[in-house]
Amino acid sequence: MDTRAFKRSLHHSERYNRRGFGLGEEVAGSLQTAYQSDLVASLRTNGYELRRGRLTVRLAEAFGFCWGVERAVAMAYETRRHYPSERIWITNEIIHNPSVNDHLRAMNVEFIPVDGGVKDFSEVAGGDVVILPAFGATVQEMQLLNERGCHIVDTTCPWVSKVWNTVEKHKKHAFTSIIHGKVKHEETLATSSFAGTYLVVLDLAEAQLVCDYILGKGDREAFMARFAKACSPGFDPDRDLVRVGVANQTTMLKSETEEIGKLFERTMLQRYGPARLNDHFLAFNTICDATQERQDAMFALVDEPLDLMVVIGGYNSSNTTHLQEIAVSRGIRSFHIDTPERIGPGNRIAHKPLGGDLEVEETFLPEGPIRVGITSGASTPDRIVEEVIERLIELSEP
Repeated sequence: MDTRAFKRSLHHSERYNRRGFGLGEEVAGSLQTAYQSDLVASLRTNGYELRRGRLTVRLAEAFGFCWGVERAVAMAYETRRHYPSERIWITNEIIHNPSVNDHLRAMNVEFIPVDGGVKDFSEVAGGDVVILPAFGATVQEMQLLNERGCHIVDTTCPWVSKVWNTVEKHKKHAFTSIIHGKVKHEETLATSSFAGTYLVVLDLAEAQLVCDYILGKGDREAFMARFAKACSPGFDPDRDLVRVGVANQTTMLKSETEEIGKLFERTMLQRYGPARLNDHFLAFNTICDATQERQDAMFALVDEPLDLMVVIGGYNSSNTTHLQEIAVSRGIRSFHIDTPERIGPGNRIAHKPLGGDLEVEETFLPEGPIRVGITSGASTPDRIVEEVIERLIELSEP
């Protein structure tokens, strides 16, 4: 389908809204009560540090809700206020934070059920209201909802839309989109739906495999087995890796995305020479500013002397996972939790190690003076950070 034409048509529909309903003041009180924190605000104005007895808390200087997340959550609240009696759905989690999604459920917002990894839209009827989450929805989902006569409230982050525009440019000029992302992540699924020919690479190692193939060092059968579920239908590496452009899931590790872009540029330069580089390689900056700021702040924080690090955010939150990666890369004792309730009872913590399953550590805080670093993913409200700090204070007291 012509995705550009479809988007233009959808954006002019009376049943489509991506600007909210002008009810910001009406929902501001509910948002403040649910998500903001006086304690965290105080830390921001006091050098991002708090000392209580033997405990020192160091907060990253950029963390938590980004503008795109705040916008999406506020629009969801406005939607419920604007449609007080209509049935409201959301195609996925509004953001990757369990407490925020639970608040929406309490407001009688229904989530599209998933059966065997496939979303079931069978209960969604014409006239229903459907919210598209911050990381977007596939063009096929939008088309289905539009044809069914639903009212669509689109909270897609503008940074995600920027990536969609990038892959549209790749498609227009017959370039294959190399998407740095997680193949099953909702944002990457949405981005690939707007692309023409595409290939998803998870990390620098997979990107290197692709570049090796471009330089004639790979085996076709092994290549297709590796990327069978990460490419567009009918993908042919001998045909489709001649002209490539790089894009990314906005929440990936900034430094790795940059390295992948440089790797493909060097590869195409080696394969085709400098005079023909622009005929075979396209690059656009699609790294989200908020993701970059939080990662930069994390790098600064882990350069400080810390006894341990607590990273707060949903376990399916890509940007939170990458913050955890930074701590692990520096050898810091680090704990990724999704809710404050993971701490306690007693001096224990239930956490998810990088790439592992949930596990419990019984001796969480060591004896004596302790310096704890804290950051949170872009989907984590300040109120959650406050509750984690309060639990740390309680644990550290005699």
